[in-house]
Amino acid sequence: MLYNFTTIPQSSLVNPGTDVSYKFYFGFPVLSGVSLNAGSSSFSAYDLFADNGVDFNDKVRDVINKSSRNDKVVTNQQLEIFTGGFRVGGRESRSYVSFGLYQEFDFFMYMPKDLALLALDGNKDYIGKMFHLNDLNVKAEVLSVFHVGFHKKMNDKLVLGGRAKIYSSGANAVSVHNSGYIYTSQEPGTPNLYNQVISSNLELKTSGIAPFTKDEYDGNIATDIAHNTFFNGSLGLGLDAGVTYYLKKNLQVTASIIDLGFVKQSKDIETLTYKGTYQYQGANPDFMNPDDPENVFDEFKKAIPRDTLYDKYTTWRPTKIYTSVEYSFGNYRSNEDCNCKQQVKERYRNAAGLQFFAMSAPREPLVALTAFYKRNIFEKLDVKATYTVDTFSSTNIGLGLSGTIGMVNIYALANNILEYKDISKASSAAFQIGINFVFQDSEE
Repeated sequence: MLYNFTTIPQSSLVNPGTDVSYKFYFGFPVLSGVSLNAGSSSFSAYDLFADNGVDFNDKVRDVINKSSRNDKVVTNQQLEIFTGGFRVGGRESRSYVSFGLYQEFDFFMYMPKDLALLALDGNKDYIGKMFHLNDLNVKAEVLSVFHVGFHKKMNDKLVLGGRAKIYSSGANAVSVHNSGYIYTSQEPGTPNLYNQVISSNLELKTSGIAPFTKDEYDGNIATDIAHNTFFNGSLGLGLDAGVTYYLKKNLQVTASIIDLGFVKQSKDIETLTYKGTYQYQGANPDFMNPDDPENVFDEFKKAIPRDTLYDKYTTWRPTKIYTSVEYSFGNYRSNEDCNCKQQVKERYRNAAGLQFFAMSAPREPLVALTAFYKRNIFEKLDVKATYTVDTFSSTNIGLGLSGTIGMVNIYALANNILEYKDISKASSAAFQIGINFVFQDSEE
């Protein structure tokens, strides 16, 4: 929704080469950009929490049975702490600097179907089935991002822009390079004898979390994570780049790459590993009874030990790619166009086009294709409507409004609005709101 919505200053966050102009602007602290985006490709909140008399465990089992290992749960939240931008040079300059600080939370998980089935039902009804441990694939991080950007309109056709970022990660957890399996079979003709093999190569890397798991910790987790995120986190660097090019006055193409960067996780590091192979032959082992006469539990712990490592590691940010083509039509002149002191710029009341989005993910990228229509309703009120086909829905209709009263710009964006009549049944939902103060030259 935000991409190429140029009446909103934050549009430069998703394309630093977007064609925007202003004397200067600054965002209302903490309220200039508030956004949340959540989606699941296999279930909705209603599937789990509907008051329909179905037992919760049965609901969970239905969700798992209907899902596949490639289904995803994704959440992204952003809170802009401060932001601003200004023209560099005189009135005729086409160069702009922007800056800001925002907090971000990312969560990404593939549905661990095999592990969920094993946890719910055990292996009694799955003799001969191999449960794959590489189904466990999850990433989560909370961080702050300080950024400085520059964009310049090179000529009437080309706009280029870039942005440098410093990441400060307050907490990170990642478990993506897992492999192994759990397999149980029966000896032919001996229904009470089993052959069970557990081959494990599991790894969970964490940064900024270890102190909270210690028995002696007596602080406030939320406060300490916030402190680490803004003042004492693991550091990283990133870049954004973008371009706008006008094939004709009313036909433009754009492209950008966002969050091409990394974080060197170095604060309060712990890596937990479970690596090894365990094989059992005989009556079904009882792992919950450490006093088993055959010492099954002790043998298992020796075969697949839990180790803790303290090596630093690097995580890559989820990189996003945007591109669009936009056709504008419906010329109009406003009262401001009658000012003879300035050159009149040809403007259009309508625009329509296509956008493409892709984001890196552990197995395959997330992609979306959007058709959009923008309309200038009044002098300072613009609306954008979208239809999106993505991983989570093929009927995602979005709506965005951007209005300016005096120097105050207020905007609100939301997608999947047809599901708002019962948001619990939506496979995805996203919104963003904000307030900015935008200043133009007096003649503009």
